[in-house]
This record gives sequence, C-alpha cells and structure tokens, in this order.
Amino acid sequence: MSVLRSLVTATPPYDASQSEIRDVAFRLFPEYAESPRHAAIFANTGIARRQLARPLDWYATPRSFAEKNDAFVEVALELGEETARAALEASGVAPKDLGGILWVSTTGLRTPSPDATLAVRLGLPRDVRRMPLWGLGCAGGVGGLIRAHELVRSLDRPVLLVTVELCSLTFVRSDRSRSNFVGTALFGDGAAAAVLAPEGPGVRIQGGHAELFPDSEPVMGWDLTDAGLQVRFARDIPTIVRQELPGSVGRARELLAPGREIAHHVVHPGGTKVLSAYAEALDLSLEALSASHEVLAAHGNMSGPSVLFVLERTLARSGGLEGTTLMTALGPGFAVEHAVLEP
Repeated sequence: MSVLRSLVTATPPYDASQSEIRDVAFRLFPEYAESPRHAAIFANTGIARRQLARPLDWYATPRSFAEKNDAFVEVALELGEETARAALEASGVAPKDLGGILWVSTTGLRTPSPDATLAVRLGLPRDVRRMPLWGLGCAGGVGGLIRAHELVRSLDRPVLLVTVELCSLTFVRSDRSRSNFVGTALFGDGAAAAVLAPEGPGVRIQGGHAELFPDSEPVMGWDLTDAGLQVRFARDIPTIVRQELPGSVGRARELLAPGREIAHHVVHPGGTKVLSAYAEALDLSLEALSASHEVLAAHGNMSGPSVLFVLERTLARSGGLEGTTLMTALGPGFAVEHAVLEP
C-alpha cells in the first residue's frame, strides 16, 4: 500500500469557448460544417471551454511535426515543473527525499525524456529512479498512478508522478478525416502531478489492475505521418465500454479488502457518450459521475491527466474519500487501467 500525499493540476493559459473552437474548425473544414450530423458534434460533447498550449489562431496555420513537437517540449516542461513544485510543497516531502520520478505523456517526443530535465530543475537526488511512460494515452493517469504506487513499494521512498498531455498540438491541419474533426471537438490540454509515499496522511492506494482487450489495437491511437501524430478512432468506444467494462471491474474487485465494496467510481471523461456507457455498464446514475462531467465541461478530454482532475475535484468536494473508490480509464491498446483507493 502507498499513500497519495498530494495531487495538483494545471492547464495552459490559452482559454477558448467551445463555440470559438467550433467556428475555427468549421472554417478549416467547411465540408463538415455543411453536414448537420457533423455540425452537431460540437454541441453534443458536453464541453463548454478548453485550454490550449497555443492561441487558437495558431492552429489554423499548417505546422510541421518539428514545430509542434518543439511547442510540446516547451509547454510540457513549464506545466510539468509548475505542478511538480506545487505537489512537492503540498506533500511536505523534500525533493532530496524522493526515490523516483515518473513522467507520463503521449502527445510529444523527447530524448532525454522531460523527467531528466525536471529532476535537475527540482533538485532531485542524482540516483533518483526515472520511469518515463509513453503511449498509455487516456489511460495514463491511472496507469501512472499505479506504476508510482508500485515504485513506492519497491523503493520504500516517496515518488513524484507528473503527467502532461497537450492533445491540441497533435492537430494535423491537412488531415480531412472524420477522426481529426472529432478530435477538434473533444481534446484539450492539461497536466497533473502527485506525490506518493510509503506513509503519512492522505488517500491510500490499495492496488491496481490492468487489462488489454484482444483484437482491439486499431480502436484508437496515433498514426505517425510526415505532419505528426495523426489521431485514429477506428471503432465504437462506448460499445467496447459496455461489453468489456463489467467483467474488468469484476476482476478489479479482487483487490478489495475483505468486507469492502466499491462505494464510488472516478472515471476518465472521454466524452458524454463514453460517460453514458460507463454509467450503463456499471449500473450508475449520471449524478454518480458528476465530477467527470464537470471536468469534461470545463476542460474537454485532456487524455491521461483528465482522471486526476476528476479525483482532485472529488476529494475537494467531500474533503476526502467517503468509501472505497475505483478509478478507471481506458486508452490505446485497447486497454483499461484500474486503481483501488481507500480513505
């Protein structure tokens, strides 16, 4: 078991309403604007605002992969350092006492991975264990939390988790696919950092459970093209949620302590249809997932960090967990990550 000593979130400074983003998208993709079915996509997302790594007009100009990736490195390091410093301060853990640092991202590339730069900037020990994770996508928030939990147990020392996704920077101006258009209606940018420790005050992490679903690799992901990371949605994700989630949650229940039942669910807000599928699969009311809907409305789908925004909001609303909580997120693979949390 490990303890979540702190959790901090942040977004980049450029804020835009859903209607402002819609108007730019319709200007760039007039063929979709003229289709009532496609034009309704923006209205049906449940999103009110999103935050972006660059000003909205920046995206209207074609950008090379190198230019977008340079922007990723710049902004990701800024947000990563901001959230990491805040998480360390809130945790009461000194940087010199950290045993490990995890960096979780999928929307940009860099070698050395950004955690190397952060370790120096934050003054972490020279022998700190680095664990960069790439490719988990929307499952990265829960997946990163569990890997951090496992590293705490292995080292018996505190660990820093930082996850940054700048989904807007993967936009490919020349991609006329429906997947790209849907992405312009859903994705936002955000970051989260957490400090986990072997002991102390905070939410206790009981353990994690992960699964890969067979024959589902094409469901979603990035295709690497000359213009950058091109988004791919190949199958109906809500249908997969309804089919696969009940059995997966049942297997995750094996992590529960004797006599405990799941009292609350914290789920990744991938979209309103995905949240409705979660509610149906888990036999929950939409109110039970209100924190996820609120994060989606305020920020859009930020990929991996989103579920940590939901957890932060859940903890702030009630002053802490009120019972055993299951965190769940699905992402490329196609895969699911679960984490069991206790008050």
